[in-house]
Amino acid sequence: MEENRSEIAKTPRNALGSELARRTGTQAEDWYPVFKARYGMSIVFEELRRLYGPGKVSTQLYTCCTAVDPILTAGLTPEYGDVDRDSIMLDPHTMPVGDDTRAVMMQHTFGLMDVRSSRLLAEKTHAIPNALLIEDSAHCVTRMVRDDDGEALADISVHSFGVEKILPTRFGGAIWVNPGLAGSAPELDRRLRSRLANLPRPGKRLDCVTRMYINENRVLGRMPGGLGSRMRSWLTRVGLYEPPIANVERRGGLGYEPLRPTPWIEMTVLRSLRSLEANEGKRSASVKLLRKSLGGSTVVSIPEQVMAGEPQPLLRFPVFAASTDLAEKIIAALRSTGVYAERWYRPELFPGVENPDAYHVPHDRAHLKVTDELVAGAISIPTDLNPEQVNAVAAIIARQG
Repeated sequence: MEENRSEIAKTPRNALGSELARRTGTQAEDWYPVFKARYGMSIVFEELRRLYGPGKVSTQLYTCCTAVDPILTAGLTPEYGDVDRDSIMLDPHTMPVGDDTRAVMMQHTFGLMDVRSSRLLAEKTHAIPNALLIEDSAHCVTRMVRDDDGEALADISVHSFGVEKILPTRFGGAIWVNPGLAGSAPELDRRLRSRLANLPRPGKRLDCVTRMYINENRVLGRMPGGLGSRMRSWLTRVGLYEPPIANVERRGGLGYEPLRPTPWIEMTVLRSLRSLEANEGKRSASVKLLRKSLGGSTVVSIPEQVMAGEPQPLLRFPVFAASTDLAEKIIAALRSTGVYAERWYRPELFPGVENPDAYHVPHDRAHLKVTDELVAGAISIPTDLNPEQVNAVAAIIARQG
C-alpha cells in the first residue's frame, strides 16, 4: 500500500493524458480522464442539448445499454438505425439523420474498425449543422479512425479502461476532444473542455471499492451455489461493491454525476498501458488463427471486415449462428472446455433493459432486419486464446453442423 501511495504521489498531473497522446499522435491537452467512459459521454450530450436544444442521436441497438444511457440522461432521444452486417457498426447508407440530429455514434464493435464505412459516416454527419461524430472506441483503447491525411475523423473519441475491455484495469476512461472543434463550434468546445477539466474526484467510498473490486470478485466467485450472487447483490446495495452495470443503468439512468478517475485508477491504467503492445499482439495473433480455423465454416458466419486485411486486435471474435438455439448450444459447448464465449449482444442493449419504451426502442422493426438477425445468433469468442484453444474452438463449432 505504501508503495502504491508513493507511486501515486510521483505521478505527474495529466500523466495519463500525456501517455494517451503519445500513443495516438495527439496532444495531451485534448485528453480528459474520467471515472467511467459513460460519464464523459454524458457531458458531451448534455452540452449539445444545452447549446442546440432537444434532438436525436443516431445510434444502434446492437450495443450495451450504458452506451445509450448518457443520451437519455442528457435529454436527447436515441434514434436507432440498422447495422452493417460486414462491420457491425451503424450502416452509413441507411442511418437515420435529420435537421434535429445532434450526434451520430461510430461504434467500433469488439474493436473492429471499418475505415471506409467510418469515413462515410463522418461525411454524412458533418453535412448536418451542429451534429457531432462521436467515436465509441471503448473496445479498442488508443485506436482511432483517421482520414487519408492521418487526421482523426471523429469530433469526440471515447475510450474505456473498464470491465470487459482491452485493459485489465476495470475502471477509468478518457474523452478526446478534436482540436478542430474550436474552429467549427467554439462555444461547444469551450463548454466541453471547461466541464471535463474541472470534474471532481470520487470520494473515499468509491476509491475503496474500486481497489477492492478484483479481490471481491475472486472471493465471490468461489462461493458455493448462488451464495456468491446473493452476496454480490447485498454488497452492491450497501455500497461496498461497484457493479459493471448498475440496476439504474438498465432503466435509462446513471449511477453518479460525472467524475474524474481516482489517482489509483490513473496509476493502474498507466501501468497497464505499458503492456498494451503485447496485449494487442496476442489478440491479433489469436484473430489470425481464428480466421484461418473458422473461415470456411458452414455452421457460423463471420463479418466480412473481420476477415479482411491485417488481423485487428479485437476484444472478441464475433461469429453468428443461424438461430438462437444453435448459438446457445455452441456457447455451452465452448464454456464446457474453459473457453468463456459470450452472447454479446443478446439481448440487445445488453444485458437487457427493464423498459424498452424508456429507451425509445421502436415497435416497428422493419428497418432493423440485420440487427435482429445478429442479435439472435450472436456468439463472441475471447481473443486471448492460445493455438490449442483455437483448434478446440474450431472443432467444437464444426461438430455442431
